[in-house]
Amino acid sequence: MGMTADTQFHVLAVDDSLIDRMLIERLLKTSSFQVTAVDSGSKALKFLGLNEDEQRKADRVSVDSNSHQDLEVNLIITDYCMPGMTGYDLLRKIKESESLKNIPVVIMSSENVPSRINRCLEEGAQEFFLKPVQQSDVNKLKPHLMKSKVEEEEEEDQFNNNKRKDMEEETIHQIEPEQKYSS
Repeated sequence: MGMTADTQFHVLAVDDSLIDRMLIERLLKTSSFQVTAVDSGSKALKFLGLNEDEQRKADRVSVDSNSHQDLEVNLIITDYCMPGMTGYDLLRKIKESESLKNIPVVIMSSENVPSRINRCLEEGAQEFFLKPVQQSDVNKLKPHLMKSKVEEEEEEDQFNNNKRKDMEEETIHQIEPEQKYSS
C-alpha cells in the first residue's frame, strides 16, 4: 500500500471561533487538505470515536467502534483556548489513546506564552502556531503528515510480516508431526 503523489490528507480542525475555524479551513483546503472542522474538543473526541464516558471510568481511553468517522484523520489542529476542554486537554486525551496517539497534533493560540508553548510541545504537540495562522504555517504541516504516513505504513508492514511468520511457523509445526509418523 504505497503513497501516491496525489494522496489527500485529512485534517481535523478544532476551534470555537467561527472566523478562525473558517480561516484555518480555507488555508488547509488551499493546500489540498481535506478538512473536517468542529467547534469544541468534545466534538473532536466524538468525531474521532473516543468514548468519554469510558474515559471517565478508567485511565485507558477506549475507541467507540460506532464512530461517526468515515475517513482516517491524519492530523489534528486545535485552538489552545476553548471553553470546556482546552486544546491542551484534547492533546493529552489523544496522546493517552492507544489508537490515536500517533496522529500529529498542532496547537494554535493568539497568545504568545512561552510556558504554554513548551508545555504543549513537551506533551507531544508537533507544532505550536501563533494566530492568525498563515499559509507559511500550513506549509509546515506536510512533513509531519508524510512522517506519520510512513510510520503508519512501516507499522502495517511489520504487522503483516509478523503475521506471515506466525503462519509459516504454524505450517511448519503442522508438517513436522506428519514427518515423524511417516518415517
